[in-house]
Amino acid sequence: LTGPECKHSYLSWALDTNQEERDKGKTVEVGRAYFETDKKHFTILDAPGHKSFVPNMIGGASQADLAVLVISARKGEFETGFEKGGQTREHAMLAKTAGVKHLIVLVNKMDDPTVNWSLERYEECKEKLVPFLKKVGFNPKKDIHFMPCSGLTGANLKEPTDMCPWYTGLPFIPHLDSLPNFNRPSDGPVRLPIVDKYKDMGTVILGKLESGSISKAQQLVMMPNRHVVEVLSLLSDDVETDDAGPGENLKLRLKGIEEEEILPGFILCNAENLCHSGRTFDAQIVIIEHKSIICPGYNAVLHIHTCIEEVQITALICLVDKKTGEKSKTRPRFVKQDQVCIARLRTAGTICLETFKDFPQMGRFTLRDEGKAP
Repeated sequence: LTGPECKHSYLSWALDTNQEERDKGKTVEVGRAYFETDKKHFTILDAPGHKSFVPNMIGGASQADLAVLVISARKGEFETGFEKGGQTREHAMLAKTAGVKHLIVLVNKMDDPTVNWSLERYEECKEKLVPFLKKVGFNPKKDIHFMPCSGLTGANLKEPTDMCPWYTGLPFIPHLDSLPNFNRPSDGPVRLPIVDKYKDMGTVILGKLESGSISKAQQLVMMPNRHVVEVLSLLSDDVETDDAGPGENLKLRLKGIEEEEILPGFILCNAENLCHSGRTFDAQIVIIEHKSIICPGYNAVLHIHTCIEEVQITALICLVDKKTGEKSKTRPRFVKQDQVCIARLRTAGTICLETFKDFPQMGRFTLRDEGKAP
């Protein structure tokens, strides 16, 4: 790769794995890559930024423990991404609803001539983002970390830079190293949402193990179709292994099921403790951004773990007070932006789900309408 344009897009190009993505210059699927620091092993899920591929982005976010939101400090570009119908707002919102616990905001292109490592511009971007991030559920003091950088020169990514003496925090990679580990119980029931599948000397599935542990030759059940399968081989981050624990991104070769019989959103479970499945359920919904009112009969697209399904709100059961949690005694006729309600939903097909209390990653969801998340 040569020339100035290639230098700007090289890292993105390297993660765009198919020719369609490379020709278009956009990430369509969720690119995967791995790297290690002195203390940790990381899996990169390069989610699409273009609005046409938001469902792919949600699939990537649902597998992530932390998200890196890259925004441009260049004059006009930040405003386009955040204020003028760009994707920055929706990506931040979807990351939170997908269960991302920590958000790192990289204020990129600080070396641009329109910025020149200006503290004033950095603070301007920060001040516009923080109120929105707080609104969607991030705690600015605990969950969010801002840092300036230049992706082109590498400034403040691995080593500190003299260009911004006003920034006293760690560079990007050392900051990742300093984050606490995400501890998950390995003795829980097996829950592995399927994010992708293909044929390769049998049936191969991909997904992140949310709970429990999986071993080679183990018998499991594919829900909701209740197919009994056997694990023929097991790869964690493309390295073959005999067993794997929660939090690992896995590739499994299965016996007992055909590739055509599996859909993204199916769940691999142990036979002794199957996940719940069905079409009708009650849930608490927070209306974050939606211009019109929502009434019974409202149709949307449901994104829950790695599953995408058409859904209808069939009934509004009550409103919930944001501050006290108190439920209204009468059924509302409609709900609107910034309100919280409990509603009954019905999906077009059977889906796998759990209560949020038992399995947060399988109990949280996003509703999207006309390309936007309410």
